Amino acid sequence: MNKLVTEFRAIDRIDTGPRFSEHDAVRLNRMFRGSSTQEMLEAVIRDGLAGDIAAVSSFGAESAVLLHLLAEVDRSIPVLFLETGKHFPETLEYRRLIAERLGLTDVRDLTPEPNDLATQDETGLRWSYDPDGCCDLRKVRPLAKAMADFDASFTGRKSFQSSTRANLPRFEIDTSDEQGRLKINPLIDWDASQIEAYFIQHDLPRHPLVEKGFPSIGCSPCTHKVAPGEDPRSGRWKGWDKTECGIHTPLTEDGDLPPGYEPFL
Repeated sequence: MNKLVTEFRAIDRIDTGPRFSEHDAVRLNRMFRGSSTQEMLEAVIRDGLAGDIAAVSSFGAESAVLLHLLAEVDRSIPVLFLETGKHFPETLEYRRLIAERLGLTDVRDLTPEPNDLATQDETGLRWSYDPDGCCDLRKVRPLAKAMADFDASFTGRKSFQSSTRANLPRFEIDTSDEQGRLKINPLIDWDASQIEAYFIQHDLPRHPLVEKGFPSIGCSPCTHKVAPGEDPRSGRWKGWDKTECGIHTPLTEDGDLPPGYEPFL
């Protein structure tokens, strides 16, 4: 067995204890300090360092970069898409295009429970008066259910997107999950120019809404255009004191890093 793999305990589905600890996340961050994104992804995926792993993708403005990087290593990695029923038509078409272009073989649509919608969002307008509740119904719960089959997930978060993401490490423990699942942020240290260069280098298709002023794209009712110079995510939930949908939460209540963690930057 690869030496790197033996440094972490085997993950047993019968074991109900945490899959990973904060100590594991700190060790992984230190292990890959100085490694490129590509080197880290190859080691994590091919050596099974994170157990059973999936990518969570919005198929948004920059999603093609992470999906391309993953496809270069293993096109069969499950890609989880939160099909909320509120997406722009352009996003659904982009999802189809990217999956086909990159040869992704396992893209899964996660949908809200019909009974939850019938009893808690009968009109479909909960987003207009309770966006947190809408996100919980349509994103948080479906993802939590799907992640029962996995030990870790890749995300597309980047530090430049917003102040709430500025200090994230590459590896962290999902604080919303008692099972100790890992959350891996391969692009956390990439800036906008690197993202753009990667699109050009690999001739990746662009989300059609980007050129229309949407640098961050979520559900259509809660996504607005962004003026030049504004925070790329400032168009999300405009007018509400809300910056995340709930599937990503701060590592600590005040947004700081726990003891032992270091920001990747």
